[in-house]
Amino acid sequence: MRFTDLITKDTIILDLRGTTKEAVIDEMIRTLAKAGKLDDDVAFKKAILAREAQSTTGIGEGIAIPHAKSKAVKQSAIVFGRSKEGIDFESLDGKPSHLFFMIAASEGAHNAHLETLSRLSTLLMDPSFRHKLETAQTADDIIQTIHEYEENDKVPNEDTSTKSTSGKILAVTACPTGIAHTYMAADALKAKAKELNVNLKVETNGSTGVKNALTQQDIDEAIAIIVAADKQVEMDRFAGKPVIQVPVSQAIRKPEELIHRALKKDAPIYHGSGNQSNSANTFGERKGFYKHLMNGVSNMLPFVVGGGILIAISFIFGIKAFDPNDPSYHPIAEALMTIGGGNAFGLMIPVLAGFIAMSIADRPGFAPGMVGGFMAATGGAGFLGGLIAGFLAGYLVLGLKRIFSVLPPSLEGIKPVLLYPLFGILITGLIMMYIVIDPVKALNDGLKVWLEGLGTGNLVLLGLILGGMMAVDMGGPINKAAFTFGIAMIDAGNYAPHAAIMAGGMVPPLGLALATTMFKKKFTIAEREAGKTCYIMGASFITEGAIPFAAADPGRVIPSIIVGSAVAGALTMMFGIGLPAPHGGAFVIPIVTGSAWLYVLAILIGSFVTAFMVGFWKKEVQE
Repeated sequence: MRFTDLITKDTIILDLRGTTKEAVIDEMIRTLAKAGKLDDDVAFKKAILAREAQSTTGIGEGIAIPHAKSKAVKQSAIVFGRSKEGIDFESLDGKPSHLFFMIAASEGAHNAHLETLSRLSTLLMDPSFRHKLETAQTADDIIQTIHEYEENDKVPNEDTSTKSTSGKILAVTACPTGIAHTYMAADALKAKAKELNVNLKVETNGSTGVKNALTQQDIDEAIAIIVAADKQVEMDRFAGKPVIQVPVSQAIRKPEELIHRALKKDAPIYHGSGNQSNSANTFGERKGFYKHLMNGVSNMLPFVVGGGILIAISFIFGIKAFDPNDPSYHPIAEALMTIGGGNAFGLMIPVLAGFIAMSIADRPGFAPGMVGGFMAATGGAGFLGGLIAGFLAGYLVLGLKRIFSVLPPSLEGIKPVLLYPLFGILITGLIMMYIVIDPVKALNDGLKVWLEGLGTGNLVLLGLILGGMMAVDMGGPINKAAFTFGIAMIDAGNYAPHAAIMAGGMVPPLGLALATTMFKKKFTIAEREAGKTCYIMGASFITEGAIPFAAADPGRVIPSIIVGSAVAGALTMMFGIGLPAPHGGAFVIPIVTGSAWLYVLAILIGSFVTAFMVGFWKKEVQE
C-alpha cells in the first residue's frame, strides 16, 4: 500500500480557509466527505474530537495530525491541508501549525492501510520533507514529494539499537488509535538515542498490533524502561525495574530528557500487578476482583475450548463410547475423552486458581494458587472452590510478603525460591483441606440438586436470565459471569444452563447479520459487509461480533440483542436441551442432549427476534 493510494488531488487543500482549530477540522472533514470517503461526517467529527480530548494532535514543529479510526469512514484516506499564516492547534510547543494531515481510518481497515497511515508519522520527522511540503506550488507537487520520499525509503527500520557502554534502555509507545503518535514517539526516541550513542529498543503498540516486542532477555538486560502511552500496555513484565511513565506526547517533544532520566535510573521501581509507586497515568486498567478473575478466566479458556471440543468430538461416537464397559465403546472416543476431559479439563481449575493468585501476588502466588486449585478439583469443590483457592493463595502470599519484608536484605534471594512457595503452599493447602473443600462441595451438590429439581417455569426463567446476560455487554464482565457459571455447571454435571448460555451468545451477531440482510436500507454499505462476517462469528459463538453495531447505535441495538438472546435461552430450557461442550457454537450442536433441531430452532427464533426489532427501530440511512 502506497501513500498515493490514500492521498489524492481531491483530498489536498493548498490554502486552508479556517482560522480556528474547529474550523480547520470541519474544512478537512468536508473535503473527505466530498471525496466520498465518509459514510457519516457527523460521527467522524465526533471521533476526531474525542481523540483531541485525550491529547492534542498538534505535535509541534508546525504539524498537526488529527486522526481517528471510525465506523463512519467508508474508505481509509488522508487529507492534506496547509496554512501559510498558521493556526493555533493547541500544539505541544505552543506554536501555530502550518501543515495538517487528517487521517481517516475505517473500522475494518486492513493492516496494509494502517501500516501506510502510520508510516506518515515517520516521514514528518524529516525536516526536508516538511520544507518541500511547505514550498510546494500545486497539488501535483505535494503528491510528487510524497512519492519521492516513499520511493527513497526514508522510513527507518523498526529496531534501532546502538552499541554503547551506558546500558540498555527500553521503551514502549502507544496511543489510543495507534496510527500517528505511537510511531512519532518511537521515531523521536530512536533518533535521539542514536544521536546520544545510547542503546535503545522501542516496542510500538499500534493499530496493527505490537511490533518489535520486548523479550524477557531485553527486560533482564535493561537498566530502565520508558513507557510513553495514552492507553493500557502490558506492565507486569517490568516488575522490579525503574519505569518512567509519561503520556505519548512527551516522548515526541522531550525524548532527550526521558533518555537522560532513564540513564540515571531517575524513576520509581515498578512493583507489578497494577501497583505503582508514582502517579503517572494509567489508562483503562481494571482493578481489584474483576481484573484478577479475568486473568484467571482468560488463561483458563484455551483449556476449556480445546478440551471441551475434544470431549464433544468423542460424543459423536456415542455419549458413553469412551467407557470400555459400554457396548458403544470406541478407542478413539476413549482417547479423545482422556485428552480433553481427563487432562485438559483436569487442568482447568488449577490453571484458573493459579493465574488468579498470580494476578494478585505476581509469580510467588502462582504455585500456591495451582496447588489450591488442584485440591479443589480433586476434592469435589469444583469451579467455586478453584475461585476461592485463587483469591486465598494470592492474598495469602501478599501477606507473607509483608511478614518477610523485615528479614535482612541478604535473605532476599531465598524468598521466591523457598519461603513463598513453602509457606504459601502449606497454608493454602491446610485452609483448603480443613476449611474450604467440604462446605463448598456440599454447596455444589446442593446447587446441582436444586437445578435438577426446578420446575419448567423456573428453568425457563433461568434460561431467560442467562441468555440475556450474554448480550448485555458482549464479552464484558456480565457476559463472562454467565459463561463462567455455565462452565461450573458442566463441571458439576448439569448441562442445561450452558445450552442457554451458548444460544444466548450466538444470537447477537446472528441476529444483526440477519438484520443487515433483511433490512438493507437501514444499514450502510460498510455495515452490510460487516453483517456478512457476523454470520460466521455468530455460528462460532463469538458474541463480540455484535460490538461495532452496538457501539454505533446502542439505544436500538443493545435492547434488541438482549431480548433475542433471552428468548433463545428460555426456549432451550423449555425444549430440555443440554450442552456438554463449553465452546464451539454450531460445530457442537450435533452433540447436545435433547433435540439438536429444537436447539437450532431456539437459536433461529432468538436471532429473528433481534433482527426484526433492529429492523423496526432503525431508520433508513442516506448513502
